This record gives sequence, C-alpha cells and structure tokens, in this order.
Amino acid sequence: MAVRTESPVVAPAGRQDWPRAWWLLPPLALAVLGGWLVAQGYGFWYDELYTAEVAPLGLGRLLDAFVRGDGTIAYLRDAPPSYNFPYYVVAHLWLALTPFGADEVGLRLLSLMAMTGAVAVLTRAVARLADRTTALVAGLVVATNPFVVAYAAEARGYALAVLAVSITALGLARWLDGQSLTLYGVGAAAAGLAHWFALLVPAALAVAAVLLRRRRAVPVVVVTAVAAVPALAVVATALANGVGASGAEWIRDVGLAVPRLAVRSWVAGSWLLLVPVVLAVVAGAVRGSRPARTVALCWAAVPVAAVTVAEQFRPVYVDRYLLPAMVALAVLTALGVAACPRRWRPVAVAAVLVPSLIVTAGNVVRGPREDVRGAVALVAAHHRAGEPVVAAARWDALGVEHYARRHPALGRDLVLPPAPVPPAPTLWVVRRASGGVKGDVAKLGDLEADLAARGMRVAEEHRLEGRRSVVVVQRWTG
Repeated sequence: MAVRTESPVVAPAGRQDWPRAWWLLPPLALAVLGGWLVAQGYGFWYDELYTAEVAPLGLGRLLDAFVRGDGTIAYLRDAPPSYNFPYYVVAHLWLALTPFGADEVGLRLLSLMAMTGAVAVLTRAVARLADRTTALVAGLVVATNPFVVAYAAEARGYALAVLAVSITALGLARWLDGQSLTLYGVGAAAAGLAHWFALLVPAALAVAAVLLRRRRAVPVVVVTAVAAVPALAVVATALANGVGASGAEWIRDVGLAVPRLAVRSWVAGSWLLLVPVVLAVVAGAVRGSRPARTVALCWAAVPVAAVTVAEQFRPVYVDRYLLPAMVALAVLTALGVAACPRRWRPVAVAAVLVPSLIVTAGNVVRGPREDVRGAVALVAAHHRAGEPVVAAARWDALGVEHYARRHPALGRDLVLPPAPVPPAPTLWVVRRASGGVKGDVAKLGDLEADLAARGMRVAEEHRLEGRRSVVVVQRWTG
C-alpha cells in the first residue's frame, strides 16, 4: 500500500524574506525628496500663481467661471479655470478641509501627497504585473526621478494625474488576474479629469489589454470609453463657451521631436542619467517579462505617438502634459534591470538610481523657476510712497499682485494692466526679460516707448535669475 506524503509548503524564491511593508520604501523616498524640495519654499511661478489665486474661490464662483468661460482675474478674462477646473475644485477642498493656506507650502503639499500615493500604487501595480523585485526598482526609479520630484512639489494637477493613471494601471493588473474593472474605470475617469492629456494613458492601457487578451479585452475598451466621458465633457464645455485654445499661444511647434524631448525631460537633460536609462529601457523593451513589458510599452508609446501625430497639425506638446505617460519608462527601466544576470543586478540598480539622485539633488538647490517674489520684495525694500509699481504685462501682473499683498505699502501704488501708468518722477517696473505670449511682448515694447517719450530713463536695473526665466526690476526716473 502506497503511503501518500505531502511536500512541505515552500515560499517562492526571493519572497520569503520580504517584509510586509516592502512597497512603502519607494513612496517614502519620494516623500523625502519631494519634502526637501517643498521645504526650500521657492516662490510660485505663473501657473502656480494662477492656482493660488483661483483655488480659494468659492465652489459656486468656480463653477460659474467654468461654465461661462469667464476669467476670475480682471486682467486674465480670457484665461478662465476651464480645462483644469476639476483640479481647482480638489485644491479648493484641500484648503477648506486642512489647516493649510494657499501658499508655497499648503498648495504644494497636496501635490506631494498625491505623488507619494502614486508611487505607492505604481509599485503595487508592477508587483502584480511582474514581481516584487521589479516593482521595488520601478518604484525607486520613479521616486528619485528629477522630472517626477519636480512636479511632486508644484501646485498644479500633474501629481493627481500620475496618481490616477497609477490607479488605472493597478486596476488593469487586477483585471488581468481575474478581478473586476471597477478600479480601472475609476482610475481612468480620474485621470482624464486631473488632466485631459492623461486620457491617453487609459487608452494606451486598453491597447495593451487587447494585445494581451484579444477579444476578451472588449470590456476594457468599453470601460475606457465610458471613463473618458467626464473629461470629454470638460473639454466640450471649454470649446462651447469659446475658450478653445486661448492661453495656448505660447506652445511652440516641435514637429517630430516629441519622443526625444520627452526623454530629455525625463532625465532632466542630463547625459549622466540618460545613458543608463536608455540602456535599461531598451533591455526592458526587448527582454522584459510579459505582461509587464506589453503594458509598459503601450503606456509610454501610445501617448507619445498620439502627441507626435497631433504636432503635425498644430503645436500641442508640453513636456509636463506627458508626465503621466513617461512614468512607464520607470517600469521599462526596472524590467531592464531584472533582465540582467543576477550577480550584476545591484550594479545595474546603482547605475540607474545614483545618477537620478545626483540630478534630482542638483535640481532641488537650483532655486525657483522664476523669482517674482524676490522681485517684489526688492521693490518693497526701496519703494517710497507715491512711486508707481508697474507690472509690465498681464503675464507679470499675476505674480506682482499676489506677492504685493505681503507688502501692504505697495498696494496703493500698484499699477496692473490695462490701467495707464500715472505720471511720476520715479516709478518701478517689474517684467520678464523675455517670454510670455506675443501680445504681452508687444505691450512691453509699448510701455518702454511710452516711458521714454516722457523723458524717463532706466536709472537702476536688477535681474533675478530663475531656472526657467529671468525677472527684471527697473527703476525709471525722469
């Protein structure tokens, strides 16, 4: 008589020693790096200033401005809270439900929390698509990436978009494991509302589902289409009320350069980081395990291809708009590392993470995008009552008005477009060295011509360098 014996249960190789909270390491790394950047307290730049001005408004006022297409700021009537309306609602609720204010810390903490959550969710998603080691590497690659960290500490909706697409990816991974599409649908809908360019990621994930499951992926395609409806309704409202492409005049034509520019933004223009990332991504794309490789390739390639095609008709490319898609490069990087021989994997991980940390740390201490806060403080330190303080164009006015509130003595002498500049023997002008939309550049020229015609000249000029632009403070006398 045969005796039946049972084999002892053996934990899968490489998993028996994993702590239960292993997946918290990447979000912790992002929280530290992003928190370090938030702690610098750099002044807002134009887009963040718009958030700081709009988010505190009442929900009724926000909704009315969105539906009517009316700007809530006097000199920005053609720039209503349209396409980003859902983000402003979230930011408003954040301010209402927390003790934080609409300042450099309060608004940026919302983004930091969202991006931290995104890294955690992404790590869990990759663990389902591949394995824990690949997931941990992917999470750490995202958490230390300079592009990601920068927008984890910015008062805009891109971190929420990354969180939403990460939830969508986790939902897809759960569906591939035989679970429902509920989480996928919620994430896809939230992605489009966070930023309508992020809709390209659920579309890309639906393509991946079709490649992996063929006809059985029809429900994924249907859910994706339904989830797109809220975001498309936001876009349709903006088109119906006449907003359309207003405010997008500054976007430059890049043609077929979208893939190259997107990768450059991911590595923050650093060759030190570009080389290991490209090598790892190629290895992951060629040798990565399925289905993670299929999902990651579609996640990155479909949005980039779609934007490249759109660029042939009109300028649409902005690097941060593709951030939710570029996160897929972290998954491909991790798959490339996992494809290395086991004894070389620690070296491969270090080759990717160390340059990323170096570049990110360098960016943290580079200063603000634009130092309009410093410019206003400089004026306040030397300004005398009765000297007009002129924002050269509306592009400059948003920051000047916002930060002038911290210096009440400037309030009576503030001149914002389109108000005429009053006669005075001395006045101050705050403007950008260059940039802005074409109309604002023309107005800057008109202002200088007007002051020169009055017999005034620049007696003093200060240039405040930022990472993206230079703010100029001029004292005119005559």
